[in-house]
Amino acid sequence: MSTESTIALERPDIRVIEIRIRGTAPLICHKWSEKAKKEILAKQMKKSSPGREAKDPERDYRESLYVMEDGGYGFPAIGFKAAMVRAGTYADLKMTFLRGAFHISQEFVRIIGEPSMREDMVRVGMGTADIRYRGEFRKWEAVLPIVYNARAISPEQLVNLLIIAGFSVGIGEWRPEKDGQFGTFAIVEGES
Repeated sequence: MSTESTIALERPDIRVIEIRIRGTAPLICHKWSEKAKKEILAKQMKKSSPGREAKDPERDYRESLYVMEDGGYGFPAIGFKAAMVRAGTYADLKMTFLRGAFHISQEFVRIIGEPSMREDMVRVGMGTADIRYRGEFRKWEAVLPIVYNARAISPEQLVNLLIIAGFSVGIGEWRPEKDGQFGTFAIVEGES
């Protein structure tokens, strides 16, 4: 005796929405510099270290920023998506579900604003103190182009995820998710 069952699977309903956000706290960038990448690789390849270079605050600041091809500034789109996915846990949504329900359709999201250099005292391995120079956007905005499956998630749910993400998770260095207070944002109402 054979029992056949058919599984109905509807096609996804792929749509795009653009949502404008505005920073409610400064955004601190910290892109991995080429120098840092080379040092890590050399250490992993067991190559001898040439010793520490003199600190160059201006270079460290410039290299901490995500510069787009046209000279403007950006931030990795995956940072915004990760914040939204994490925000879903506040609404009891599964992160694995959210990862497939929407995407941000580019590698970098343009940051509208002008960066400035900030100097921070930080603790690195074994509690050693160091000074870091990074780019900070005190006032910033971004427009997020979100591609989503309307059969899985609604525009209202995406907006609500962004509201929670902006308040509870944030993006960049020292964000709320990492015990900080930077990188928070809110929806710009009426301009999405």
